[in-house]
Parts: sequence; C-alpha cells; structure tokens
Amino acid sequence: MAPPDIEAQTRQVLKNIEAVLAANEASLGDIVSASVFLTNEDDFGAFNAVYATYFPADPPARTTVIARLLGGAIVEIAVVAEPRA
Repeated sequence: MAPPDIEAQTRQVLKNIEAVLAANEASLGDIVSASVFLTNEDDFGAFNAVYATYFPADPPARTTVIARLLGGAIVEIAVVAEPRA
C-alpha cells in the first residue's frame, strides 16, 4: 500500500471545500480564515505549495498545527467564509 500523498489529499480537501461553498453561493475568495491540521510537519512545504495554487493572491488568515487525525487523513482544513454582497 502506498503511503498517503499530502498533495493529493490537500487538493481533494480544497475541492470538497469549493463544492460546499458553491452549494451555498460562495467561493474560495469568500474564506476569511482557515485552520489547517497536518499529521506530519515535514509535509508543510508540499501542503503549502498546493494551498498556494488555490489562493494565489491575498490568502485568508491561516493557522496551521500538527495533530493526530482520524481515518487515515493526513490533512484537514476548517474554514470560515463570509460571502461578499
């Protein structure tokens, strides 16, 4: 079995967030803050590279912590969004 892929999991999490936001008439640009949980601090650089492609300018405020995650996840992202009128 291949080891978990931080880039693939990060892309999937961000696609999931995009879908939830779109269903609520919002977008990634409406995110005002993000809390990121990684299981391995060595994954930060690879995570950040993918994250930057979704937020190329003016990314939301972000907190990143190392945590134990359930279900084989190696990254989780919680966001707060405020749709612009």
